[in-house]
Amino acid sequence: MIYTAIDNFYLTDEQLKNSPSRKDGIDEATETTLRIYGCDLIQESGILLKLPQAVMATGQVLFHRFYCKKSFARFDAKIVAASSLWLASKLEESPRRARQVIIVFHRMECRRENLPIEHLDLYSKKFSDLKAELSRTERHILKEMGFVCHVEHPHKFISNYLATLETPPELRQEAWNLANDSLRTTLCVRFKSEVVACGVVYAAARRFQVPLPENPPWWKAFDADKTGIDEVCRVLAHLYSLPKAQYSPVCKDGKPFTFSTKSADSQSQSISKEVPLSPPANNNANVSNTTVAAADLETEGAKEAKIKMALDRLKESKQSDDESKSMPTEDDAREETRNKSKSEHRTESSGEKSKDRDRERERDRDRERERDKERGRARDRERGRDSDRERERDETERDRDKVKDRGHRSKDRTKDSGGHSEKSRHHSSRDRDYRGSSYSSREKDRYRHHSYA
Repeated sequence: MIYTAIDNFYLTDEQLKNSPSRKDGIDEATETTLRIYGCDLIQESGILLKLPQAVMATGQVLFHRFYCKKSFARFDAKIVAASSLWLASKLEESPRRARQVIIVFHRMECRRENLPIEHLDLYSKKFSDLKAELSRTERHILKEMGFVCHVEHPHKFISNYLATLETPPELRQEAWNLANDSLRTTLCVRFKSEVVACGVVYAAARRFQVPLPENPPWWKAFDADKTGIDEVCRVLAHLYSLPKAQYSPVCKDGKPFTFSTKSADSQSQSISKEVPLSPPANNNANVSNTTVAAADLETEGAKEAKIKMALDRLKESKQSDDESKSMPTEDDAREETRNKSKSEHRTESSGEKSKDRDRERERDRDRERERDKERGRARDRERGRDSDRERERDETERDRDKVKDRGHRSKDRTKDSGGHSEKSRHHSSRDRDYRGSSYSSREKDRYRHHSYA
């Protein structure tokens, strides 16, 4: 059978029992509660961020894998849950900004701790510290995973298995819900996705009383075994029997997402744990169990008494600090008077300085006005000089034009006088010729008369 997943992160029961959290003194019940609490945070925040179910499932698997190699005492469950969801959104190609993730987890913590919802300033030191811690934890997760973050979920096998088994359609939604709930447990780091899918299908069929083929067994066709299926059903039944998971502050360097100190005070109070009692086999066993329970109760009572004493001391110290701050001494009064006198002197000196500055500004303004007036006068003078020069140029040009006109007129007159003289000469010559011709004709007539006579 061909597997598409990289099956390199599966642990045995012994490895889970010897986890880093157990080595740091955290018991199995506390570790299980913190795992469920972190997965609840991832699921709820994914819904608020409108992420697909694949992103939330990948984030929960990364959360479980990380705490298989690191302890809850060194890394806070809240910041690891936020970093796991942020990394899963990138892996499943539905990225969200760090600002959005931090704001959502801040609101969730305010609601879970019954605190007033405060505005988270994006330019505050608290936000910058949370953002740096988010990216730092993401690098830790990638380092522990060896940058191999491939995850294969049982959801993609459920539909194929139910279609092959020809089961009624109502089993699909039930099996899907059980697969989502299985992510709150360590099944994802103990069994392959095929085994978890078979266990979920078996649990859904038992709930709806739907028979499945057993001859031959149906799980062998899907590469699963009966022991794995039974273990999946047992873990799911144990998960549904547990109460709602609450946060327990086991991390020393845990940083809350809120500003108020109420969440820190609520985290400092330890959660009381119930001691499971085994059924009595004989009288000796009953006696031993009662003695153990009494000793545990005494130790728990002593722890609670110590915690109450410490809280009372803190309250007394805070009250004493407040009283010391609220009752000022004579030295403080003297210092206050000195500070007041100094402040008054500073205000007077600052007032005088401001008046001097205003006077200097007025003087500068007057000077600038005088300079502007002088510049305007100089411009007017230059304009007058330019107008005089233009007038002189116009007059000289007019004189030149007059002289030219006179010359042209004299030339025209001379031409006219020459023409008249020639005409007069021409007329006089004609008159002479006419007179000469008339005189000669008369003399001829006279000679003719004398000759006939």
